[in-house]
Order: sequence, then structure tokens, then C-alpha cells
Amino acid sequence: MTVGDVIASAPAPGAPQGVLAKVTQVVGKTDRGTEVKTAPATLDALLGGSTAHGTVPVDPASVKVEPLAPKVKVSWARTGGLHFGPKGAQLPLGRLRLDVGASLPTPPGGPASAEASAAGYVQLAPEVDFSYEGGKGGGVGGASLTLSGNWSSQWELKGRAAVSTEAEPLRVPFAKLHADPVIQVGPVPVVVNLDLTCYLQVDADGKASVDVKQDLKGTFAVGGSYQHAKGWSPVAKAAMHSTPVRATAAAAGNVKAAIGAEASLGLYGSVGVTADVAPYLRVEGAGSASAATDGSASATGSWSAFGGVDLSGALRAHLDIFGTPVFDRRIPLGTLHREWKLAGGKGTVRRAPTGTRH
Repeated sequence: MTVGDVIASAPAPGAPQGVLAKVTQVVGKTDRGTEVKTAPATLDALLGGSTAHGTVPVDPASVKVEPLAPKVKVSWARTGGLHFGPKGAQLPLGRLRLDVGASLPTPPGGPASAEASAAGYVQLAPEVDFSYEGGKGGGVGGASLTLSGNWSSQWELKGRAAVSTEAEPLRVPFAKLHADPVIQVGPVPVVVNLDLTCYLQVDADGKASVDVKQDLKGTFAVGGSYQHAKGWSPVAKAAMHSTPVRATAAAAGNVKAAIGAEASLGLYGSVGVTADVAPYLRVEGAGSASAATDGSASATGSWSAFGGVDLSGALRAHLDIFGTPVFDRRIPLGTLHREWKLAGGKGTVRRAPTGTRH
């Protein structure tokens, strides 16, 4: 080993996210090998003018899951070690599933029948994609780093939820996930670091009482691609569709609930892409309300339930690990927003007296 050599290492004790470094000094021989001093390196110093590309599914058995809420269940399926989800639901191979349930804040002084809760699951089959192309005259001609995969989720929102006291959406992280998949490019181990934080988020005015449940499936992709002539460009795609399992609403008001994931993607411990993938369901109602002396009430108007997905994020300066020109700002992925109608209704809705189930 000599000064100038570049070291690329897969995850190992003492370097759980892998190592990409160049030798700056050879200290000498020891009983354990050659002792050297190093400094951070870039991929162009390692790969030079070569071309490399690889896509690897994230093995769900390798994902470290840290539950952040008491009602979180984890299940997964892989070749040769099939596991089953809750209630005997068999998972497709390569899928990781997280089930969660949570009680939500309700308006002060509300009836017992207004108790609010959110529950559901997220099922993921993520893949990481890496590519590198050396430039003809030196430097980097092209590169990319992307997280993609299949997403399916089903969740329900019941009751009359209220926002937090700060009037901001209530976000409840329920699990952290981490994996370090390795894309083997010839003799070079390219280590991709993946972190996901799954969460429930509710934004409500505390007026509408709902009972909605949505089944959603689709694909997503987030990341960045580089071309010498254009620089870095964001990748942000989502193709999802949903069907209502159940949808009813009472009283005028608005509520939006999401079950999503914050993601970060990088190489050798350097975060290059951050993203927030947030499929949601939303209910809005409009009309007038009246109350009778017996404590009953009615609401006349209309309501609609919508499904949707929001995707946002940014490319970070640490993408210079490819050896591409450094940019001194975050490049937003751009906000991708899709919404579709699930159900609706109009007319007069009768509500039982306060304190009884309706």
C-alpha cells in the first residue's frame, strides 16, 4: 500500500457505513498489518474513466428497525425465510411491513363518541440504484443515486381529531429503519446508506367526525442524476393509486391524515439525498349545523374524501462524493403533488346527543 492509493471498504466493525478514503501517509508495519493515515476520497479517484452501474433490492432481513411507539409490529419476507404479517397475512418476498396504531388528541370537552385514532400499515420493497460514468477527457461524465421501490399501505382515521396546541400538523414518528446495502461493482464495494423514519401525521380542525379507510399501492423514486453538460438534476416520481375501503363523515370541517416516510440516501456515510414520501387521505365538509333542546344535532351540506401523495426533498452538497463539481446550496427535488377523489356525499346528517355513540 502506497501514498495515493484509494481504499473502498464494505461495512465492517469500526466502519459500519463503509469507508472510501485515500492513503496520505504510510506509517509502518504492525502485527495487524500496515498502518496508514487517510483522508476522504471521491469515487472518480477510485473508478477513473470506467463505467459502473448497479441496482440492488434492500434485504428486509438486513434492515435495523427501531420502534418509536408502543404499538408497532414488524414483519418481513425473504427467500428461504418466509415470515408472516399480522393475522396470518403472507407477505410478498422482499417486503418489509410495519403496523402501527395510535390515539389522537381530541377537542377539549368533546363527547366520548368523538375519541380519535389512526391505525394502519406500511409495506415497502425498496431498491437502491447507483451509476457512474467516467468522462472522456477526465472527470465525471455522468452519475446517479436513486432510491425507488414498491409501496403499499392501508390506514384508517376514526373520530374527531384536533391539531396540536401550536396549530401545526401533529406528526408522530413510529419507527426508524436503517440499512447499508452494498452494490458490488467489479472488485469495488459501493456502500449505500439508507435511513427511513416512518410517521403518522394528522392536520385537523377538530370539527369533522370521520370514519375513513384507504388502501393504497404504487411505486416511487427519489434521487439525483448528473450529466457533465447539465450538472445535477433531481429525480422525483410517484405513481400511486388508492381505493376507499370505508368513507363516512359528519359535520362541517376538515381533516388530513398521512402515513409517510422521511428518507435519506448517501454513500459511505455521506448523505446526498433527502426526501419525504407522504401518501395521505383528506376529508372536507361544508354546510350549516343546528342543535335541538334534546341535545341532538344535524348538519346539512356536503362532504368529500380524497386520496393523494406529496413528495418533497433535496439534493445535498455531499453528492460531491462522486467527484462532480461542488454546489453550495441544496437543490430541491420540487414538490410533487397528486390527489384524487375517493368518495363523497350530501344531505342532512343526524348526530346523536352528546356522550352517546353515533
